[in-house]
Amino acid sequence: MRSRSFETLVAAGLVLIFTTAVLLLTGAPPLEAFSLLVRGSFGSVSKLARVLTVWVPLTLCACGLIYTFRIGLWNIGVEGQVILGAVGTTWALRAGAGHLPPGVLLALAMATGVLLGAGWSLAAGVLRTRGGVNEIFAGLGLNFVAQGVVLWLIFGPWKRPGVASMSGTVPFPPELWLPNFSWGRLSPVALGCAVGALVLTAWLLGRTRVGLFLRAVGGNPRAAHLLGLPPERYLLLAMVMAGGMAGLAGGIQVTAVYHRLIPAISSNYGYLALLVTMLAGFRLGPVAPIALFFAGLNVGSVQLPMALQLDSSLSGVIQGASVLAVLLAHGWGVHRARRQA
Repeated sequence: MRSRSFETLVAAGLVLIFTTAVLLLTGAPPLEAFSLLVRGSFGSVSKLARVLTVWVPLTLCACGLIYTFRIGLWNIGVEGQVILGAVGTTWALRAGAGHLPPGVLLALAMATGVLLGAGWSLAAGVLRTRGGVNEIFAGLGLNFVAQGVVLWLIFGPWKRPGVASMSGTVPFPPELWLPNFSWGRLSPVALGCAVGALVLTAWLLGRTRVGLFLRAVGGNPRAAHLLGLPPERYLLLAMVMAGGMAGLAGGIQVTAVYHRLIPAISSNYGYLALLVTMLAGFRLGPVAPIALFFAGLNVGSVQLPMALQLDSSLSGVIQGASVLAVLLAHGWGVHRARRQA
């Protein structure tokens, strides 16, 4: 534990040094830039609400990725699973509008998004187990297909009457939106889903046989098979859990954030969740604070172009540098431990 804390401090120092150097090279004052990032993220209640709005889908996707990483899979297709969750939710809302009470329809639409996200993830799992296709390539391919499906729907069957627009489909009526807090554009239902995902994942992986079996299969699939644990079954289970949570994130994007289907409905949260999970060391405990840190960077970076004429992509530089710094610090820690041994 002490070595891990030391590695975290080293990584934080590396990120601070690297980001400061980048800011100095661009002629921007580092202290003012860092101050703007903090104020832009947590300077008011409404800004905090925007940060938590980003935190919710990031946390959901990262929780799902914990299952697949636990069993040794790189679920790169999480981005497509978010998109298909949004597509499923949109389809259900369009099909049920005017036929079901709004509360019931919203619940069914969110469930449809979970099922479609899980099914899309299951497809990558089947390609892995039955077709011998590496989950990385299967996931990337399915991501492109998912993005193509969204564009086809927005410019085809679901286009706005008389015009096809990059702004997306026709917005849903307010009664089909998830409710927001009075102090900001943040849905308590969405926030509850993210907290519930954290609790459920902690319980399943830490207190049940499912978590133990996933760890066993991920550690040594051949030995697990000899012990009577079918690796393929648990691999598919992990993919379904990850896809379901990503699909829920997509449904929340439709019902609580954009209130319609847009081409960039995922906001790249699936890919960003991969960085969150890597930075967390593939452990659930640090996921929530790291996702909050990444969400704060995303929201706070909007202030940089207006105040310092800096591109908002600085947040991406910090996020990428954070992951690289953690990997470097961990590698250095392993090397130092070997030398001492």
